[in-house]
Amino acid sequence: MVSTNTLEAVQRYKQKSLPYILEIEGIRKEFPGVVALDNVQFRLRPGSVHALMGENGAGKSTLMKIIAGIYKPDRGTIRFQGEEVTLTSPLDALERGIAMIHQELALMDWMTVAENIWIRREPTNALGLIDHRKMTAMTQALFDQLSIRIDPTAEVSSLTVAQRQMVEIAKAVSHESDVLIMDEPTSAITETEVEHLFAIIRDLKARGVAIVYITHKMNELFEIADEFSVFRDGKYVGTHASADVTRDDIIRMMVGREITDMFPKEEAEIGDVILSVENLSLPGTFHGITFDLRKGEILGLAGLVGSGRSNVAEALFGVTPATEGTIRIAGRDVSIGSPKDAMREGMALLTEDRKDTGCFLPLTVLENMQIAALQDGHVKMGCVDERGLTVLCKEMQDALRIKTPNLDERIENLSGGNQQKVLIARWLLTKPRILILDEPTRGIDVGAKAEIHRLISRLAQQGVAVIMISSELPEVLGMSDRIMVMHEGHMTGILDRSEANQVKIMELAAR
Repeated sequence: MVSTNTLEAVQRYKQKSLPYILEIEGIRKEFPGVVALDNVQFRLRPGSVHALMGENGAGKSTLMKIIAGIYKPDRGTIRFQGEEVTLTSPLDALERGIAMIHQELALMDWMTVAENIWIRREPTNALGLIDHRKMTAMTQALFDQLSIRIDPTAEVSSLTVAQRQMVEIAKAVSHESDVLIMDEPTSAITETEVEHLFAIIRDLKARGVAIVYITHKMNELFEIADEFSVFRDGKYVGTHASADVTRDDIIRMMVGREITDMFPKEEAEIGDVILSVENLSLPGTFHGITFDLRKGEILGLAGLVGSGRSNVAEALFGVTPATEGTIRIAGRDVSIGSPKDAMREGMALLTEDRKDTGCFLPLTVLENMQIAALQDGHVKMGCVDERGLTVLCKEMQDALRIKTPNLDERIENLSGGNQQKVLIARWLLTKPRILILDEPTRGIDVGAKAEIHRLISRLAQQGVAVIMISSELPEVLGMSDRIMVMHEGHMTGILDRSEANQVKIMELAAR
């Protein structure tokens, strides 16, 4: 009798002898008012990295959710390991050997790291109870294999976004799947963590794992992908080897037009100091933060994950108020104890995590846009000026090219990038004089990035003072007038635009 292990080995041998492990033909998927996918195709080779490119709303994530068993196609065929299959659920796909790391992380905050990784597969003792000691050891062994430094017993709620991303990656790897789908895996991690991720991907590839890699970052495509496919407006455009094309070729395929300037930084008149921060501190998080921000200035905030960048932003906006130091706005000492206080002073904050702290997922696009603007200017005699606000929201939709059937669509049905643009529109409607943007182009396609960068430049020209936090050094360098660098809760330096480069920033970020 042939053992199960032998049968699995034979199956894997057959799989590797096939030119494609996964073949998609003629897939169509419709949602109310939207054709998300129209007769698309996709082929994936074993032991390769295949990047999937396209603007937000192009259909990339929708197709991957079909492959992962989350959505059922209206039409078309899926062949896995040479056989036509019908994927009925995520569990069905996972048991067949297809795992997916989603752009929007889906870990359970109240559980430990180990519990999240081995859920439904927990080791048990002789009494049938969960063996937590063994589960912790299994997690540590997995982390050692992947060079991940996270405590397996830590609650997920205590982790940073970047750490959660690494836990999701480890969880997917733990299934030992034949196909691994990564949807924007580097959207919340810095360049150091990106290199770590790429090392993991190369190791998986060497083991014969086929990887689908969804990204908006061109440099990642050329560094990690063997080939790529482009989707546009729900349609398949083409597939090419990464070595055969240039960055501009890919952009033309993605957007159907030229994008000549990714960082359209325009000169703005730098005015008086609007925000002055002195010795701002929050014990255990950051200490002694001191800087000035002027009208019309874009101040970049750089640093590695864990440096305290987002914590400073949240303190300025009153989400987690600082316990020491002073904040002055337009020369006047202010007390920011809550976001309401900050908004009253003309501040706005676009948070790093749109799912957990940005979007109200059950509400419509319109409601998500207008919720921060329900102030005196749009409320008369206790009644909201719905007509006027709707007109403004429609203008914002057009200006930011937000793809949605209408403003009454629930925001949870939009792609991640379009959700981000709705949140930017929300804060622009408040007409802030100080705008804090934490990872403003996270998960946004190349065309929309240029539009948002252009919008930030225009706001600076109008006198808005901008603090822009970004893990992408080219973005920080391309858009900032000055760059403040942080390391482990301390400010390590401020660089003028004329003297800043990636080497100097990394030297300050790694002190």
